[in-house]
Amino acid sequence: MAVSNAAPTRDEAINLRARATDRALIDRAAQAQGKSRSEFMLEAAREKAQRVLVDQTFFQLDAKAFKRFIELLDAPAEPSRKLVALLKRKPPWRK
Repeated sequence: MAVSNAAPTRDEAINLRARATDRALIDRAAQAQGKSRSEFMLEAAREKAQRVLVDQTFFQLDAKAFKRFIELLDAPAEPSRKLVALLKRKPPWRK
């Protein structure tokens, strides 16, 4: 089985408009890293997107806060009036 060393093709376009000063800044930074503007911008956008998504799913707590968090998760939920009413209703498929 042959192994391909070719980079995956990029077939999606991302277009945006920027101020000349922003473009110049990006170009200088890309050049400093030996990358094209597209490579630099895609890498920066990908890293930011990953950080945003991780921030929504990962959080750090000290030992005391973690203990309280676990206590809250383990505690039984207080049923709300709306939930109780919903559970008392006959489901539509049984009508």
